[in-house]
Amino acid sequence: MRDDAHTHTHTHTHMMLSMTDKKKIKELQKVVWTHYKKNGRHTLPWRKTKNPYRILVSEIMLQQTQVARVIPKYRVFLKQFPTIQLLATASLRDVLVAWQGLGYNRRAQALHKLAGVVVEEYMGKMPTGYEVLLGLPGVGPYTASAVCAFAYNVPRPMLETNIRTVFFHHFYADKKQVSDPELLLLADEILDTKNPREWYWALMDYGAFLKESGVRVNSTSKQYTKQSKFKGSDREVRGALLRVLTEGSTTEKNLQKQTTFSLEKIQEQLTKLQREGLVQKKRNRWYV
Repeated sequence: MRDDAHTHTHTHTHMMLSMTDKKKIKELQKVVWTHYKKNGRHTLPWRKTKNPYRILVSEIMLQQTQVARVIPKYRVFLKQFPTIQLLATASLRDVLVAWQGLGYNRRAQALHKLAGVVVEEYMGKMPTGYEVLLGLPGVGPYTASAVCAFAYNVPRPMLETNIRTVFFHHFYADKKQVSDPELLLLADEILDTKNPREWYWALMDYGAFLKESGVRVNSTSKQYTKQSKFKGSDREVRGALLRVLTEGSTTEKNLQKQTTFSLEKIQEQLTKLQREGLVQKKRNRWYV
């Protein structure tokens, strides 16, 4: 899982590290690399490519979604849209159909928009610089840094849920309310600048392992937000409406029959989806 909710300002002021901290960092680096050599997730499909478009697709899919659910979707999506040019020329409807089962359809919409921007403004070549990547639709600080590291092997301090788990567990076990800027400074200190690509793979794998072992520490982060319940949520309604509408246009009454949500809930979400450009209305029929 990834989370891209926060804007990070990163300065290159180094943390004033005590000898104990420096020792701790050395020890942790050793632990992380050892775990990676033995138990790293070396077969993940997006680790077998340096293609920035493919890496971007994986990163957008991994936001708030489990790795196991992403793997088959990633393969199918790239079979259908192997290049950013093909994604840009596809209809939003086709993109949403390919995205089904991943949730958070706005990510698919942003990815589709991004493809159009890259084709129009960058001759279909994914930009390389962090600041430029950050300016693309749907790309936040984490995703921009991840593309830099995994596609171009460019070192940038970055944070996501597994990395936070490692830092809290090893450096902030007894502290509450640790801010992301502080964690980014630590990420910068601990970063393997020669091999950021593999270092981050290793760090994330170790964080995932800690979580599986029952380590739960992200709630001590100032930036922590608990994921909301899906059942009965706006997200559930939106997802169901889009699923029906990608199959063809229909009326609000029919949507109610097919989804069992109240007409009021359906109308509320259709209005929001229309505002976001995910659905459209012609006379009394809705369509994607």
